[in-house]
Amino acid sequence: MQSPQPIVLVVGATGKFARLVIPELQRRNVAVRALVRDEARATVARSLGVTEVAIGDLRDIDSLARATERVDGVFHIGPAFASDEAAMGVALVEAAERNGVRKFVFSSVIQPTNTRLANHASKIPVEEALYSSRLEYTILHPANFMQNIGLAWPSIRDHACFGEPFPNDTRVARVDYRDVAEIAAMALTEDRLAFATLELCAGMFSRMDIVAALSEALGSPIAAQQPDFSEWVANARLPYSGHQLLLLSKVLDHYQAYGLGGNSLALRAALGREPRSLRQYVKDLIAEKQSANASKED
Repeated sequence: MQSPQPIVLVVGATGKFARLVIPELQRRNVAVRALVRDEARATVARSLGVTEVAIGDLRDIDSLARATERVDGVFHIGPAFASDEAAMGVALVEAAERNGVRKFVFSSVIQPTNTRLANHASKIPVEEALYSSRLEYTILHPANFMQNIGLAWPSIRDHACFGEPFPNDTRVARVDYRDVAEIAAMALTEDRLAFATLELCAGMFSRMDIVAALSEALGSPIAAQQPDFSEWVANARLPYSGHQLLLLSKVLDHYQAYGLGGNSLALRAALGREPRSLRQYVKDLIAEKQSANASKED
């Protein structure tokens, strides 16, 4: 008799990062249940190929209980810079444990014990809840996502420049979130990464490294700039305000003073291959944007 297809709950499945986990799970013959907030997002989730949709909210304990029923694993990435991010994550861990979920993958952050950064420290209670649970957890500590570079595409395309509000020579640990998604899927479908806590970093890159990669891929020069924080937020069209922007500004102040360190050893070991490079990410970003533009013109 064939065993039933495993089901994994993906939190925020329509978000720009969690959605990358879906194809990795599908490649491993896993059914995906998406936790989304409303019917509009449910429609998007179905277009991404999820098998089931659970409409709920990380702040609604009853909806978490329903969402975690009869699932084999949970993938969780918290909402960025939310003031109650820790409470939401802990509630999900508790719901998963009550419902007998076996595996739980938490996409945390590099250096969560850097408590000067509130959005880093907010991950600690969720990790503590996992350490004190009966769940088979895997905790991921990804560096700054390369996908954040893509937020600046309008400036790259229209003004041939790329800017961030810290010095051009500051080195920041970065990772392609597609590699993080692949490791998450491995952890949810295999036992090799059970109970691992993994720093995920492809390397440390300055803005000069980024514009060099952009210039090479585009075949024309891209200039490095250092806008102030307000200008950068406006150009990036970030969906943040108030308290969220304050927390983000603290992160960028930290980068300005210290950069962000990271090591690629754990990422290479977990993947069993070299991680995606900055140049590969940039090449894929440009191909994606050019393809989207061609489709609009057709």
